Amino acid sequence: MKPLTRRIPEETMTALRNPSAMLVNISDSAAEDYQALLFEAKNTKAEIARNKSLDPEFEHDVYDELLTQAEIQGNLKKVNTIRALDKLNDALLKTDKDLLLKALKSKHLGLKNVNDDNIDNYMIRLQEIKETKQNNNHGEETTLERDEVQAAVNAGNLDADVEYQKSQCVISINSAIDSGDMEQLMKALSSPSAKLPPVYDFAGSLYMEEFQNMKTEKQTDLDYDEIFAAIKVLSAVAAINKAVEVGDPEATLQTLCDPEACIPNLDEHNSEKYQKALAASKNTKLGSSCDLLTHFEICSCVDQVNAQVQEEHERVVAIGTINDAVDSGDPKQTIKALMAPAAKLEDIKEEEGYHYHVLLVREKTKKSEEAGDEGVVLWVEDIQSAVKTGNRDAEEGLKLSNGVEAVNKSIESGDSEALINALVAQDLNLHSVIPDCKQQYMDSLVDFRKDKSSQGEVGSGWVMNRIKDGSKFFYNVHTKEYSWTRPDDVVKDNGILTKEEIQKVVTEVTAAHDRELLFQANENLIVKIQSHVRGYQARKNYKERISFMKKQLPAIITIQSHFKGSKQRKKYRERRDFLRNNTDAIIKVQAMIRMHIAMKKFRDRLKYFKDHEDAVVKIQAFVRSNKAKHDYRALMHEENPPLNVVQRFVHLLDASDVDYSEEIELQKLRKQVVTEIRSNQQLENDLDQMDIKIGLLIKNRISLQDVVFHDKKLAKHKEESVSVPKGLKALSKDCHDKLEAYQHLFYLLQTNPTYLAKLIFEMPQSKTTKFMESVIYSLFNYGSDQREEFLLTRLFKVALEEEVSSRVDKMSDFVTGNPLVVKMIVGFNRNQRGQNSLREMLNPLICEVIEDKNLRINTNPVEVYKVWVNKMESDTGQTSGLPYDVTTEQALEREEVKKLVDLSIERLQQITDKFLSTILASLDKIPYGMRYLAKVLRSALMTKFPEAPEKDVLKIVGNLLYYRYINSAIVAPDAFDIINVGADKQLTNDQRRNLGSVAKILQFAASNKGFGGDSSYLACMNTYIREAHEKFKQYCIAACEVEEPEVRYNVDQYSDVVMISKPVIFISVQEVCDTHQLLLNHQDQIAPDNGDPIHELLEDLGEVPTVDELLGVELPGDEKLQEQQRGLLGKTEISLTLNNKFEVPEDDQADIQQLLTRTKRLVVDVIACEPGESLVEILENQASDEQEEIHQALIKKRDLRDKKMAEGKNSGLVRQAVYVRGYEDAFESDENQNKEEFTEFRTSRGCESEEPVSRSS
Repeated sequence: MKPLTRRIPEETMTALRNPSAMLVNISDSAAEDYQALLFEAKNTKAEIARNKSLDPEFEHDVYDELLTQAEIQGNLKKVNTIRALDKLNDALLKTDKDLLLKALKSKHLGLKNVNDDNIDNYMIRLQEIKETKQNNNHGEETTLERDEVQAAVNAGNLDADVEYQKSQCVISINSAIDSGDMEQLMKALSSPSAKLPPVYDFAGSLYMEEFQNMKTEKQTDLDYDEIFAAIKVLSAVAAINKAVEVGDPEATLQTLCDPEACIPNLDEHNSEKYQKALAASKNTKLGSSCDLLTHFEICSCVDQVNAQVQEEHERVVAIGTINDAVDSGDPKQTIKALMAPAAKLEDIKEEEGYHYHVLLVREKTKKSEEAGDEGVVLWVEDIQSAVKTGNRDAEEGLKLSNGVEAVNKSIESGDSEALINALVAQDLNLHSVIPDCKQQYMDSLVDFRKDKSSQGEVGSGWVMNRIKDGSKFFYNVHTKEYSWTRPDDVVKDNGILTKEEIQKVVTEVTAAHDRELLFQANENLIVKIQSHVRGYQARKNYKERISFMKKQLPAIITIQSHFKGSKQRKKYRERRDFLRNNTDAIIKVQAMIRMHIAMKKFRDRLKYFKDHEDAVVKIQAFVRSNKAKHDYRALMHEENPPLNVVQRFVHLLDASDVDYSEEIELQKLRKQVVTEIRSNQQLENDLDQMDIKIGLLIKNRISLQDVVFHDKKLAKHKEESVSVPKGLKALSKDCHDKLEAYQHLFYLLQTNPTYLAKLIFEMPQSKTTKFMESVIYSLFNYGSDQREEFLLTRLFKVALEEEVSSRVDKMSDFVTGNPLVVKMIVGFNRNQRGQNSLREMLNPLICEVIEDKNLRINTNPVEVYKVWVNKMESDTGQTSGLPYDVTTEQALEREEVKKLVDLSIERLQQITDKFLSTILASLDKIPYGMRYLAKVLRSALMTKFPEAPEKDVLKIVGNLLYYRYINSAIVAPDAFDIINVGADKQLTNDQRRNLGSVAKILQFAASNKGFGGDSSYLACMNTYIREAHEKFKQYCIAACEVEEPEVRYNVDQYSDVVMISKPVIFISVQEVCDTHQLLLNHQDQIAPDNGDPIHELLEDLGEVPTVDELLGVELPGDEKLQEQQRGLLGKTEISLTLNNKFEVPEDDQADIQQLLTRTKRLVVDVIACEPGESLVEILENQASDEQEEIHQALIKKRDLRDKKMAEGKNSGLVRQAVYVRGYEDAFESDENQNKEEFTEFRTSRGCESEEPVSRSS
């Protein structure tokens, strides 16, 4: 120690290298560091010894000031480790891999599993840890510890292994692509070691085709990043194909909107069109090697639909322009709008514009009268029909004018033949024209024309005719021009007859001709009169004959019956005599006919069976399947299934010798595990006692002579109190027992949720929140790892069930009240993980609402009315004269206010639907704890209120999931960190009202609450609310479908006892005292059973200590100072290593379980071999020789199966083969039974010689 005192490093190194010192791992370059650290350690130890020397009872020892060999070696190792870590940190700063590898292999660090090939991974991991540590220290330069370096090395090795596995998978994937092996490709893509996104099994052809295209385009193998990115897109494309196949437009749109699908230019309003287009495109690919749509094909369909929708929109705009033109009354605007390309109307002729306009006005007027609404509009079909009618009218007018022209020309030429041809022409459509009167027509028309010509001007060529609908058609016979309106410069030509004038002349001439022929028709009239008279006479004679027959009917019937009877008896006698003379022949003929009929029926029946063989087999299979399902359901769900059902499935209960041996071995292993656990606990207890003894030995290290020397001195102070260290961490046995008792108590509170669940409701309401925050979360470490989260979830489950059973009288209490456990559940699940889920789900939607500056949702008519009045007055600069304070009904009387409210309602429904769709699609983002406790709440309510409808229970579940958890984040996103809002930027009133309106509608949908009464103007949203509520119900049902915590967190009864390190909690001393006091005050309520373990633990602890007693601190005499000191000391945190006081119970049932296993096997054999109505009857009946033979055959079959299993034991497929064979036996049994039943049926029908129908299908 002298070289240390002189502080000369060279002398210190010489002393350290002295062989007698037995020191190792000494480095010459660290001499100064050795000197400094050893000198400081020696001074520290000497200072401690000087402080102890102030105690008169302290006995000085040489090693109280000098360093021992172990302490010197420990300080040398510490210096070597620090220097090695400094070198490692220098290598990290320089990013020198060689230097880093050398530092990692330093013997002073003693790192394990350092691999030269993984140096890159080590560098990355170490830099990440160093950067994290530096950030936690506010940017100060830090040095890594050895444990941190070892953790980085282990993590680097894992990273390297993962990268290697990924590279092997990439090679396998490229190989499968080259060979075109779809099965190998899907297996490689689904490999867990590949760390690739999930793939769909049905989309193998899609993955293969797209990967082959990518590889062909790249001309080399695909790398991991390309495969990873491609799978994301292709899996999204596969999901789109699946949704298209289902035929649900909403599901298809949802998959198309998936960001992973990379489908641009989507419009949610075109979902049905997307569905139809994609389905049609997919149908065209049926039968091809890849019958799924590719990404390019889907994008093409979407673009095609968008283009079609755009065209339709432009057409709608063009149709609106046409309606406006029609309303304006200007034919020029109408023809211009009709000829617009966007309208896509056919056969538009500019010269027919006026007639088009007239027809469109007429059609619109007609629709307005039918609908009783002046605001109706014409659609495409109406407009196109009017155009076709106009064109047809023009053609009709031309034909009519040409016909009139032909008549006038015939009149001028005096050609009667040409005249009659023109008059009977179909285009002219004249009636009552008789060819025989052609000359009379000619003469009359010539005279009429002369009279007309004398009345006005002639020679202009213009003539006016009316078509069928009464429209005027102006036509010039010279220039062939025509018009629907009379031009200003047109003069009527009186030298041309119109259609009406020609028809008038023709009618008069035909009428004169008809009168001339009237007299010639008298001869026919006489003949007709005669025929009527003769008919009358014949009918009269017939009626008289009928009357006579009816009067003499009985006599007629009697005569006829006698005659017919005599004739029939004669025929009968003749037939009887013939049959008697030919009896043998008749019998033979009858036999042949009956044989023929029977054979025909047999052949027909046989043909029917052969034609419907598949149907017969299917019916038999269906009947047997239904019976098997019924029996299996009875076996699984009935408490005491019938014995015949058990016998039917007894082959499933048959166990081989291997199974029997395995079950016996399992019982032995379970017993051994329990024994080993108890042994480990005993070793831990012995180790704790050894630690205490070693501490006491070091503290009280004195020689035997010293004991004798101080014996007398101790006797003198026998009466005086001696100050000994107190507190939980002291090395005395009492302090250790106290600490161990608290560790046992908190372990029991942590693992048995019943105590805390009951204690919460025993405490005053004012203290419950404080107790929850200060103790419960500390006890469970805020759910920081899986074990604590599992235990905290169990506590919430038991507390929630306790609250429902004891505090809830009616279901509405959950909605109207503020349940304590629900607040705890929601508060815990709004931690960082739950908050991130809410942010990820709601942030895009809330940002969209907030960033829309034009969005102002206000459904209050009074407020909308006031805003409208203010705006109108500000725009005009004058007072409106309208009242400012109005009622809701008065505000809605204003059309402008009603339109604004309707617009807000429409916008509100659109935004709410987006929120609803996102929430329903984000079920997996709801924390597991919320979903599981929703499931617990549903079960507890159904148990407490069994008569309540499920919809009412789901309302309560929806209240928990939406209103308690999600609603607040929508209403106040800035308060729940859903959005980032700066200190100088707060949400405006409009933004908060918009979000509040959305949240209100969603809350109404979750609780199925509609609008009425004062809010009846919003009743139009009730239909939407009901539809949304149905979706919420399905959402709540799906949310409750989660696994149990034991499965989720992989926890069982042995998890704690096999943990490498015991659970540790950090809790303040005041919390320990408060918990102890509460348990003592309410121990009878939380544990009514006197044998409950918590009573034993509380008895071990005794009375509640004060804070200073637990810490072993003496307080001053002043009471105020004591209270202040206790308040400060109460915040001191201590760590408790929790363990279980009560050993794992010994498994005394192992032998009984083995005996039960043997008994079950024997009972199964008996059931399989002997018939009976009940198990008791089977066991009491004596077995016959036949049954003994069946049993022996069963044993031989089982031995043969065990032998095969023993031979294939190493293949790993033994048990699967046994099960498969069991199913084959069952199928073969059903097959034989089918054949036997069908053979029996055919035998009964006379078909013994035919083969039975096969059940090959």
